[in-house]
Amino acid sequence: MVGAVAALEELLVDQGRVLGREHPDTLTIRGSLAYLRGEAGDVVGAVAALEELLADLRQVLGRDHPDTLATRRNLAHWQDRLPENGQS
Repeated sequence: MVGAVAALEELLVDQGRVLGREHPDTLTIRGSLAYLRGEAGDVVGAVAALEELLADLRQVLGRDHPDTLATRRNLAHWQDRLPENGQS
């Protein structure tokens, strides 16, 4: 899992440089990376990344876009798994 996170982090840098931070493919990679961080045990990092991604998706794609709605669902999933202290 850690290898997948590292590979996506590298891809995100290249994708952002080539296509731009707000390109739909770059946004998709950001969502995948956030989810994998959560799966790897970094729930706080996943929540923080998804919160940032959600703000960008709302701006770029709109509140009702399927990708925005899916990110809201993923954010709720990881927020439910935050440690007891609820810090994000």
